[in-house]
Amino acid sequence: MIDLYRLLPEEMEKLVLEMNQPRYRTDQILHALYHEYPKSVDDLKQLPSEMRAELVAMGYVVGSAAETHRVVSEDGDTTKILLSLKDGTLIEAVLIQYQSEKPNGHPRSTICVSTQVGCAMKCVFCATGQMGFERNIRAEEIVAQIMHFASLLRDRDQHITNIVFMGMGEPLANYDETIRAVRLLTHQKAFGLGQRSITISTIGLIAGIDKLAEEDLQIGLAISLHAPNNEMRKWLVPTASPHSVEDIISAGKRYFRKTGRRVTFEYALIDGVNDSPETAEELAWLLRGNGSHVNLIPVNPTAGDFERPSRRNVLEFEDILLDSGVNCTVRVEKGSEISAACGQLRTDVVKKGKPNPRKY
Repeated sequence: MIDLYRLLPEEMEKLVLEMNQPRYRTDQILHALYHEYPKSVDDLKQLPSEMRAELVAMGYVVGSAAETHRVVSEDGDTTKILLSLKDGTLIEAVLIQYQSEKPNGHPRSTICVSTQVGCAMKCVFCATGQMGFERNIRAEEIVAQIMHFASLLRDRDQHITNIVFMGMGEPLANYDETIRAVRLLTHQKAFGLGQRSITISTIGLIAGIDKLAEEDLQIGLAISLHAPNNEMRKWLVPTASPHSVEDIISAGKRYFRKTGRRVTFEYALIDGVNDSPETAEELAWLLRGNGSHVNLIPVNPTAGDFERPSRRNVLEFEDILLDSGVNCTVRVEKGSEISAACGQLRTDVVKKGKPNPRKY
């Protein structure tokens, strides 16, 4: 079976012409897929019944995932869903909303998508890293996460404003499918989101970063650094070798020079591990003067028994970076009471058979 959501517009047009259909059928299919959210080929009512029947006979389907669980934060700003793929594997996606600063403006709606079932990077503080790697997610399965939330937001008269590839898995370890998904999501005849509204996060796969820089895409890059030295990083990210901290930062600089897009270094703050003033000073020395931006992320408690630092320690760490001339922000916490960090809902469902929601 082939999901129509996998096809780029030029591939869709080729299919339509091979079926001896007029070229305008391409636009009809694409408009239906990305604006009407059909659940099956038969829902493509713009097409003649004979064409729909032929698509089905050729093995084409619509949709690669179905929602099995949903949890919503108490303030309603964060929604996490668990999706079952065609082979029964489970993945997560999260909607995070921030109120607009404009009077009567719609909230900003960011979707965090997964690119792998599980993850092989084994970060010790990450729920996904603790579950191991199962398989890569295909482009149409990535798009399915977006379309699910696009449909939900349409019912609220809202729309997706940003997409971050920061869910389960390492996007650059699933490079081809990730890039196909990005092109589907940014093509004006497909989903049509602006390239600058998309950010890809990586643990620091240098070959992937350099390859991404050559894609002629204006997407943001976030690099998960988490430590200012190689000894600490290797303990936090066991798969970090052979990439040194210095090599990863250099790759970020190359990406910036090639694309003009600012690179963000993400730093998960863990109480008693990498949150000391001395560690902050070491990080500041490493990043000083290169235009870097650091996003400090107080860690979400997971099965790794790690704790987030006190608010005082977080602010002290931030102040040291800012006083050293390093641009820095602390991530606004969203959805902690529903385990919104990647992998946590899936872990609850797989181990316990059900999530622990506050409300549905």
